Formats: sequence, C-alpha cells, structure tokens
Amino acid sequence: MKEKEQMEKIVSLCKRRGFVYPGSEIYGGLQGFYDFGPLGVEMKNNLKSLWWKWMTRNHENIVGIDGAIITHPKVWEASGHLKSFVDPLAECKKCHHRFKADDIDGKCPDCGGELAEPKNFNIMVKTELGVIEEEKTQTYLRGEACQTIYLNFQNVVNSTRIKIPFGICQIGKAFRNEVTPGNFLYRQREFEQWDLQWFTHPSEMEKWFDYWKEERMDWFKSIFTHPENLGFYQHEKLAHYAKKAFDIEYKASPFGNKEMEGIHWRGDWDLSRHGQYNGKDLSYIDQETKEKFIPWIIETSGGVDRTFLFLLIDAYEEEKDRTILKLNPKIAPYKAAIFPLLANKPQLVEKAKEIYNELKNNFNVAWDERGNIGKRYYSQDEIGTPWCITVDFQTLEDGTVTVRDRDSAKQERITANNLKLYLEGMLNK
Repeated sequence: MKEKEQMEKIVSLCKRRGFVYPGSEIYGGLQGFYDFGPLGVEMKNNLKSLWWKWMTRNHENIVGIDGAIITHPKVWEASGHLKSFVDPLAECKKCHHRFKADDIDGKCPDCGGELAEPKNFNIMVKTELGVIEEEKTQTYLRGEACQTIYLNFQNVVNSTRIKIPFGICQIGKAFRNEVTPGNFLYRQREFEQWDLQWFTHPSEMEKWFDYWKEERMDWFKSIFTHPENLGFYQHEKLAHYAKKAFDIEYKASPFGNKEMEGIHWRGDWDLSRHGQYNGKDLSYIDQETKEKFIPWIIETSGGVDRTFLFLLIDAYEEEKDRTILKLNPKIAPYKAAIFPLLANKPQLVEKAKEIYNELKNNFNVAWDERGNIGKRYYSQDEIGTPWCITVDFQTLEDGTVTVRDRDSAKQERITANNLKLYLEGMLNK
C-alpha cells in the first residue's frame, strides 16, 4: 500500500467509524485540533488505563498526580521554555505561507517561491487570568505535562511515606502553537502526554536509566501488533544537563521513523532550577544516612495520541474482501459483539439480549442486529472487535453460542454460561 494511500485510509476509517473527528468541522475545522469519537474515546481510555495500571501497580514506589493545565507564569521562565521552546519559522516571499524550517529544504513546498531567512517562534500558548481587562495576568497553557510533577515533588514526599528511588507519574493535556501541525494526530496543537519522572540518588542514575529504557520498550512491544516495528533512536545532540537521551520510535509509519516516547537523562536540572527561581530548597534528606542532596531525574515522556495513531497504523490490514484492525484485545474499543443470527426471530433476539445484558456488566460489548451476519462480522473486524458471539437455533437447544475470532475468522462453540470466564481468560493472556 502506498504511503499516502495508507494514511488516507486510516484517516477515513477514523472518521467513518467514530474513532477521530476533525475539530470544529462544522465551522470549517481548526488545524491541529481533533475530537475523539465514541470508539476513539473508548480505545484511548483503554490505552491510558493500561499505562496507568502498569506504572502504579506493576512497579513499587510510583504514585500519580493530576496537575493543573495553567500554572504560575514563572514556572515556564524557570523551566527555560520562554527562552528556548522555539521552532524556526520560514515564510515564503511569494505566497506568504509559513512553514517549520526544519521540515522543508530549499523552495516553498506550496508555490516554489523563495523562502525568507528563518526566525525563531516561541510555541508556548498564551492565556490571561483576571477579571479587569487592564489588570489581567499573562500566563501560559502548559507546553509539557511534566512541570507540575516537579512543582509537587516536595508535596508528594511530605504527604506520603515514599522514599528515593521513587517515581511520580501523570497523564495530561499539553498545548503547543505548532507552526505546521500535520500528519493527522502526530503533530497537534492540543495533545495528551504520559510522563514518569523517576527520582534517584546520583550514584544510581546509570542503573535506573538503563532499567527504564528497557522497561518502556518492553511495555510498548506488549501492546503493538507488530513489535518488530519498534526501535530505539539515540540522540547525539544533547541538552547541557543530559548524558543520554533515547527515543522509542515507530519505524513503519507512512511518514517515516517517528518518536512515540523519549527516555531522558535530566540530572538535577529541573529541581535545581525551580529551587533557584522560587527560593526554596528542593533537596531530599535520606532518613537513614541523613545525606542531603538534590535528586537526579530520569524522564519517560510519551505521546498518548501518537501512540494511539501508530497502534491503528500497525493494526490495519486488508484481506481480500475485509478490512481488519488487529488491535491488542485489551486496547480494542469493544471486547466482543453479540448478534442474533436472524433479527426477525424473537426467540433469538431475546436470548442474545440476555447474553448482552449479562456481559455488559463486565465488558464493553456491542449489540448488532443490522443486515446479514457476514456484514456484521466484517463491520466488527474493521473496528477491531476481537470476538463476535452469535446466538443461533442451536443455542436454544443446548445453550451454546458461536464465538468467532477476529484475526483468524475461525469459529468455536462455547457454552453461553461460560462466556464471562472465556473472555476474561482471553483478555488476560
């Protein structure tokens, strides 16, 4: 499948089947903003829930917070965003279209005109707070979610019994006034991030950096249909405080190798900077050794929306006359779909409804009685539903139903009373 055609099919499927809609579409749209539809919000919530449980339950010494989107304006001065959070912007002298200079080479990609010298453009999104117009305070929507973790470092230490090494994680919105948002969900102006900030003693930094680098890759491989499409990219150009930086990339996108998550060696930069700007000592005291030090930080920061997009691309397949999203069942919007074989047979509909009502207490399941059974199967294949459960005339005789597997299209008969245990077992594989 050609790259452009592949992306067009993904975008079309997302809108047609209720995964993602263009933002403000009835007003002509707003570039860089998208709304998640009924299936998209289920899939995205499943993805975030998996990440959250994996972070907070599968690892010791990790707690979560949910920080504010708007913070004190000095936060962004201390973090360096007001000075260095910039993109080089190039404007065409002929058509006056503007582009991110890093993304183009030579002439204007729209009209072929000559480009002016690039100028740096700060991509923080400004906002104002206050009642009286002339007295409003200028501040910013957060450009990255991690800063509120640093702001609450001492609060977490003081309000819990947690000890170094430990982590604070968060899922939240971030905003960037991107010069050229594009590639669908890959580069947006409003997006969602998940972050872990791991605080450790400087002497253990190397050990924990290697640990989290491998842990994060293992997690991504566990949720992707084709884990062989994932790889590391090591940065050669580093921030002054960094010793190492790696990206986890998806290598099979229609627009090349692209970052989903970064694993960053941040040292003591963040806590030290905030301490300098707010006049507070953000040191940690080891209660056993009485050593006082500024913790060093390992960051794993990823894009929820980017991961969502690459999961769709990775799962998308076409087989003869059907399109399939071979999503990990734990991420799929619906876990199962329940059908009566014939919608005009009241006994079949009643039995199928009974099974649907029992299962929906434990799983997100779909009900479908439209059209013939083949079309219903193909419809569920296209949205990634792992299993379709059909109630037929044999069900009325012996209490068994047909369970069809999405990927293989193979069918088996299961006792209806065992469906809950069957689905739980399949989802826990």
